[in-house]
Amino acid sequence: MIKRLSTKDNLQVIYEDNHIIVINKRAGDLVQGDKTGDAPLADIVKSYIKEKYQKPGNVFLGVVHRLDRPTTGVVLFAKTSKALPRLNKLFKEKKAHKTYLAITKAKPPLPTDTLVHWMKRNPKQNKSYAYEKQVNDSKKAILHYELQKELNNYYLLKVDLETGRHHQIRSQLSAIGCPIKGDLKYGFDRSNKDGSIHLHAHKLTLIHPVKKEEFTFTAPLPEDPLWNACR
Repeated sequence: MIKRLSTKDNLQVIYEDNHIIVINKRAGDLVQGDKTGDAPLADIVKSYIKEKYQKPGNVFLGVVHRLDRPTTGVVLFAKTSKALPRLNKLFKEKKAHKTYLAITKAKPPLPTDTLVHWMKRNPKQNKSYAYEKQVNDSKKAILHYELQKELNNYYLLKVDLETGRHHQIRSQLSAIGCPIKGDLKYGFDRSNKDGSIHLHAHKLTLIHPVKKEEFTFTAPLPEDPLWNACR
């Protein structure tokens, strides 16, 4: 069972200005509401802004992108209606560069490689399957990985996404025999005690929607023995 950890009082704010706010998401946080009915991170950030700035009425907050519930790391929100469409355009045009860190049990076949698969989503299972060749209703998925460090019994990979498919990193790494630690859904042999998986959205680089300057936001690694060994 995944435990939701964030509240407005313990949010890990990486960066904030008048137009955007960047959060280090914890494992278990939902970015946006779903059928579980659990309070999403978006609502928690709204409460934080409302209280911090003593804002009357409703607080505007735009969800720009998402992370899977068991994943940790950088999540960016728009604080103004001016910033939201500009950020949406950046992400749609793939001008927002995301770098992830993943810990796997198996060593990847090559120290660095580009993975190209055709992804097909199964909504009933909330799972995506990676195929070597194009199949009906599939979408091309591309990522680049690099082996960063050999740990005791585990391996740290840096992953750069070229496309942004549903569960892309989880599915593609599983397809080469390297499921992410704790990711039962994609073939790891046991779950993590807190329901997390060892996949962390480490960096996000983009042009600020209003200041027009390049920013890189970095999310500190979660606190646990394996992540600590990666520092």
